Order: sequence, then C-alpha cells, then structure tokens
Amino acid sequence: MGAFQAVVTTGIYCLPPCPGRPLPSNVVSFSSQAGAEAAGFRACHRCRPYRAAAGPAHTSELVCRAVDLIAEGALDMGNEAALAARLAVSQRHLRRMFHEQVGATPDQLARSRRAHFARRLLDDTDLSVTDIAFAAGFGSLRQFNRVMTATFRAAPLELRRCRRRADRLVADGGLALRVPLPASVDLGRRLSQLACDAIGGVENATKTVYRRTVRVDGDPGVIEISAAGPADARLIAHLPRIEGLIHQVDQVRRFLGGRAWDPFEAGVRAIVADHVGAAAAAAVLGEIVTEYGAPVAGLGQFGLGRLFPTPADLREFGGVDAECTRAIRDHSGQFGQTAAACHGVR
Repeated sequence: MGAFQAVVTTGIYCLPPCPGRPLPSNVVSFSSQAGAEAAGFRACHRCRPYRAAAGPAHTSELVCRAVDLIAEGALDMGNEAALAARLAVSQRHLRRMFHEQVGATPDQLARSRRAHFARRLLDDTDLSVTDIAFAAGFGSLRQFNRVMTATFRAAPLELRRCRRRADRLVADGGLALRVPLPASVDLGRRLSQLACDAIGGVENATKTVYRRTVRVDGDPGVIEISAAGPADARLIAHLPRIEGLIHQVDQVRRFLGGRAWDPFEAGVRAIVADHVGAAAAAAVLGEIVTEYGAPVAGLGQFGLGRLFPTPADLREFGGVDAECTRAIRDHSGQFGQTAAACHGVR
C-alpha cells in the first residue's frame, strides 16, 4: 500500500493517520505526493502531507539516483533528456521507471518538490511571496503562482492567510524553518555523532544543537540545526542570499540522514583519520582549517570562524606526515577535476 491515500470522491490526498475516515472503496494509494498530484488530487488541509518528508520510498537505484540529482537542482536549468543522459539511460526509459515507481514524471516530481517547499515557507516564515518563489527554485513569479494554484487549488497569498498560528517560526536573526525527516533518521543520535566529530572553527556542536559554516556560490553562511518535533529538524539559516534555498535545505536533510556535508571534506577527514587515528583526527583537522581555511569575520557568537578549505586551498598542503600530505594533495587535485566536470555537465 502506498504511503499517501487519495479519496476519489473529494479529490484530496492524505498522509495517514488523517482524522478523515473515507470509505475504503473510495480510496486509492500513491507512493509519493507527486504521484497523487499528477493524478489530479490536492493535499489535505487537515493532515498537510506537504509537510512530510518528500520523496517516494522503495525505488530502484536508478530512480534513487535521479531523485537525488533532482534534489540537487538537475532540472532547474536542464531538462529530462539531460537528466537521462547523466544517468546513461534514455529519456523514455527514465520516464517509464518514474511512472512505475513514483507515479509521476521527473518534471512533475521536481515541480511538486518546489511547490511543497514553497508551501512550508508560506507557513513557517514571513518571507514575501516573491522571495519564496525564488527560494523554492521557481524561474518567475508567474510560474510560481500557476504551479501553486494547480497544486493546492489556491493562490500563495490565500494559502498564507490559512496558515495556523503555531506554524510561524521566529528566530533571533536568520531564517527559521522546519525540515521534515524520514522516520529512519534518529536526530538525537545524529546530533551526538556530529558533536563528537566536530572540526573546530568550521563546526560547533553539542548533543542538541549543531552549527557550521557553509558556502553558497562561494560566499560564506552559517546553518544551525536542532530538534523541532518528532519528525522535524529546526533549521536556522544565515545565508548571503535565499535564491535556491530549497537546495540548501535538501542538503541539510541528506546530511542529517548520514551523508557528509561535502564529498571533498569527507575525503580529507577519512585521509587524516587513516593516518593519525580517529582520536587525533579532530585536532589535526582543526589545524588544517586554521592554516588553510578562509576566515569569516563576525561569527564569534556561533563559536565559528573559518570555512573548510577548498581543493584549491589544499593543493599546496604540507603537514602531518609525508604520506598524508601526498594523499591530501592527490585528493585535492582529483576532486577539483571531478567537481569541474560535474559542474560542466550540470
């Protein structure tokens, strides 16, 4: 049975357990929000399935990879044909797999993700409708209004007027919003792990709050993560701009699910831990950050002060021992070439 239940007599889909009790004969199941919307159903105003963790479950490796690329913005500037080429399959095959496992095309999934993210921003924040449109990855305000009306059967301003009093999040500086998490994520355990592995200057973590510096198109920012509820994290984002915020939030979700914040950073961490041992790795990484990481002023209140070095920063790295130095230099060069190639494809 799919995770989302739609009622054919009302045209509404829900996330069980919803207070509504339709006749079983009137209910059809979908594996994703996008699938229900592609079939013509709108999200329930009671259980608000748009606030649940997005994405279909139990999909093939191909579809999982495609969904990850969509989350990273593959369809913001490209099209389905380019996405299929990156996955080394035909566009027809990719669409067929999505229809079977998601119930929607890749384009429909991307549109649904943007609409759901925008709806959460309308609930959680006081951002203007225009700012929300570009934060969610829409190309224009007209496109934003059209997609939101088609998805939720109401214009953005009408949706904001319907938000609940408890929805609005307030932060002392920064933009506060909820990040829905899959049931498989134990946020308390993940925060404890991050506190143990934190790199001084780049990260500052306790068992309840995690902070780190980030780059947004080369400019510095800060994120703060804490628990918001049983299935949500609370994110406070201090970013240089909000265009494309949806991708930063998706990166936070993947990070909390156990992935590294950045593949290059993960590689350097692994190399250092392999050469000096896990116990000494944090101290050595802190020294590397102090020596090679770009300084960021004004972050003393967060206990932060540096960005993690880029591949270019570490290509002339020297320290720890000769073998470790050589491994980090090699990794920096290889990662820089791979990142440049991926950027060109994207």
